[in-house]
Amino acid sequence: ATHHLSRARFNMADAAPAKKKRTFRKYSYRGVDLDQLLELSTDSFVELVHCRARRKFVRGIRGKPLRLLKRLRKSKQGLAEGEKPPTVKTHLRNMIIVPEMIGSVIGVYNGKTFNQVEVRPEMTGHYLGEFSITYKPVRHGRPGIGSTNSSRFIPLK
Repeated sequence: ATHHLSRARFNMADAAPAKKKRTFRKYSYRGVDLDQLLELSTDSFVELVHCRARRKFVRGIRGKPLRLLKRLRKSKQGLAEGEKPPTVKTHLRNMIIVPEMIGSVIGVYNGKTFNQVEVRPEMTGHYLGEFSITYKPVRHGRPGIGSTNSSRFIPLK
C-alpha cells in the first residue's frame, strides 16, 4: 500500500523554473522615451499633453508657477548622483508636472500639511494636487458613540 506521491520521485530544484533576470520596461510618455522627454523644449512638450494642460501652457506660465520651477532648479543644483534634493514647499496644487521636475522633492499643501511628493517620470502631465490627498479616507465599520442601543447606557460610578 504505497502512496501515489512516493512513486513519483521528483527533485524540487527541477520543478522550480530557472530564475529570469527582471527586465524593466523603458518608460515613455505618449511614445517619447524618458531621455528624449528630458531634452524636449517646452513647446514640443506642450504638443504631447492633454488639452487642458496645453491651454494652460499656451496662455503662459508666469508668476508663481515660474517661481516654483526656478526654486526646483536651484534645489537640484550641485547635487551628487543619486542624491535627493531638499524639499521645496508649495501651495500650487494646479501645477502640471513637466519633465524638468523629475527627481525633485516637492511639499504639496493639502489644506493642513505639506505632503512630500518625489516626482517620478510616470507623473509627467498630471497635476501636483493628484499626489497629495486632501481628505482622510472614510474607515467604514467602526461604530462610534450612540451607534447602538447598548452604547447609550454608560454607568455613572
